[in-house]
Amino acid sequence: MQIKAADGREADVQALGDLVARPDVDAATRRRIETELRQVRAGARGEREAAYEIEFHLRDNPNRMTIHDLRLEVDGRVAQIDHLILDRLLGIWVCESKHFSEGVAVNDFGEWTGFYRGRAFGIGSPIEQNRKHIAVIGDAFAKRLVELPKRLGITIKPELRSLILVSKEARITRPRTKAAQARIEGLESVIKIDQLSQAFKAETEGRALRQGLKVVGSETLERLARQMVALHKPARFDWPAKFGLSSAPAPVVAAPARAPAPTSSLTATCAGCGKHVSQAVIDFCNERAELFGSRILCMDCQRKARKGQI
Repeated sequence: MQIKAADGREADVQALGDLVARPDVDAATRRRIETELRQVRAGARGEREAAYEIEFHLRDNPNRMTIHDLRLEVDGRVAQIDHLILDRLLGIWVCESKHFSEGVAVNDFGEWTGFYRGRAFGIGSPIEQNRKHIAVIGDAFAKRLVELPKRLGITIKPELRSLILVSKEARITRPRTKAAQARIEGLESVIKIDQLSQAFKAETEGRALRQGLKVVGSETLERLARQMVALHKPARFDWPAKFGLSSAPAPVVAAPARAPAPTSSLTATCAGCGKHVSQAVIDFCNERAELFGSRILCMDCQRKARKGQI
């Protein structure tokens, strides 16, 4: 059951696009802005893909709650969390989604490398990034910013788990030896998004055997999820200031108007039932044209198509 959808990055994409088009921006600054814009778009796409996979399997499940794009501030520390999955065993999966168009590599020392246009570049470890997110969530619980469920007067503490979700098309290169892999704490949490359901099911079943007494009701779980969403503080970026620019460009000849953004997500409908579908669904179906016969199908009709019912 989805409690919160992602806020979306359309405003940031628009603001960065406007900065790129400004005539008072020098070439070096424009390259930095273009890099930022590319990263924002890639991040948004990765989050959409992961959210789609999560909701495809869990949206109708009353025993699991999903939260997308949650930003918490606790005592000056900030966590920008891509996805949370809560289950009735009080397990909370903290998911960091990454879109690497050409793959990602992790060496024997736990150092991460991304690739773009055939060139390698260093990136921060998503494992460490997610570890900080979990610390902030733990602080929120410790400071009682949300009311945790109790049994027999004893507070039940949620179990926070980390998952790094990499886009399904990306290549993941890990250390070659098992010994090297074992030295990197959390490496096993790095999976492709199409492995999410299988990994989640296996781990949840294992915990059910160990801690069945921690099961809480669906209403209790939903109340906890909504309390967490109530702590959400959306980010506000001053993009011109980040790149040392004024809020408005110097008065010059106006640049040509840019074409409006496509509106396919507002008009596209499912070829099976006629319901309106989102841009994420459109992208998903276009990427799997052979599977769905080049049709745009909603989630329900996709399931029927896989079974050969439509």
